[in-house]
Amino acid sequence: MIPMVNLKAQYAEIKEEVERGLAETIENCSFILGANVQAFEREAAEYLGVKHAIGVASGTDALHLALIAEGIKAGDEVITTPFTFIATAEAIKYVGAIPVFVDIDPRTFNICPKAIEAAITPKTKAVMPVHLFGQPADMNAISAICEKHNLKLIEDCCQSFGATVNGKQTGGIGHAAGFSFFPSKNLGAFGDGGLATTNCDKAAAKIRQLRNHGSDVRYYHDIIGYNSRLDEMQAVVLRAKLKHIDKYNQERRRVAHLYSQLLAGLPLETPFEDGLGQHVYHQYTLLCDRRDEVMAALQAKQIGCAVYYPVPLHQQNAFKEECNGMTLPVTESVAARCFSLPICPYLKNEEIEEIVTVIRGVLA
Repeated sequence: MIPMVNLKAQYAEIKEEVERGLAETIENCSFILGANVQAFEREAAEYLGVKHAIGVASGTDALHLALIAEGIKAGDEVITTPFTFIATAEAIKYVGAIPVFVDIDPRTFNICPKAIEAAITPKTKAVMPVHLFGQPADMNAISAICEKHNLKLIEDCCQSFGATVNGKQTGGIGHAAGFSFFPSKNLGAFGDGGLATTNCDKAAAKIRQLRNHGSDVRYYHDIIGYNSRLDEMQAVVLRAKLKHIDKYNQERRRVAHLYSQLLAGLPLETPFEDGLGQHVYHQYTLLCDRRDEVMAALQAKQIGCAVYYPVPLHQQNAFKEECNGMTLPVTESVAARCFSLPICPYLKNEEIEEIVTVIRGVLA
């Protein structure tokens, strides 16, 4: 059996440090916004090259609170991609804004900058690109569009911790950003968790207030906020893993590049690296016209595989009102043919070869 991600192997590597930190937390009985959350926020901010990193309860919350902090409100339009997890657009809806979906690049699967510019209206207030599967979106082009039209740029970095653009970390390029620490992420917790980042003091103060019931001082509430605090025990785990994130990402790239080398010549499309940023391969996602046959063969051998994402957001019932029969041909074509293979830092070369042998058995 080869799972999509091997969290047990990762845990074994950091087990002693994590268990010591958890035991100390339990002994100290400091569970909410304690020393480990504060330390993780400092360490993450330093790693990401941002002024502020604020721990919250999930990646969805990070995006939601970032939107509020940047002044996005009911009736505003936010341009984003339809080829992503629903949390991206959910966060936009939470503030009463309207997600405007535009088509994607057929090779990177990231939002197309030309499509962004074509969709701008007087109601457009922000753009939310997703660094999908760990490959940074074209931030040079997107940043220029946002600057030209005076739009807020809020990065969805939920799949891109450690990815860079021109040596700069994703999450430090736009006005604000959101990260997810769902367990399977490149930097994952032992449960849910998230991080909002910004270089703006005012936005950071707002996010900190919002995450803690609208309060800066205990029992004094200036606004209606949320209960969205990164858990102290998750911070222990994240601090241990953060020390290894570059190694984790380097190993993911090793796995991805070996896959692409061994799959060359088959009737499928391996992931494309556009060179505009460093891909950290949260997922290794291919395109294949015979996807179902390949996945059935892999599953028969107890090899993990998955489709991210089979139904684009503009075709989801939740967005019927905004989309009303919208057609985005590139997105729809990719969604109909994409599938992902196991990828994690601990995948062995012989396991990769085994997976490719199964695929070759179907397609060669």
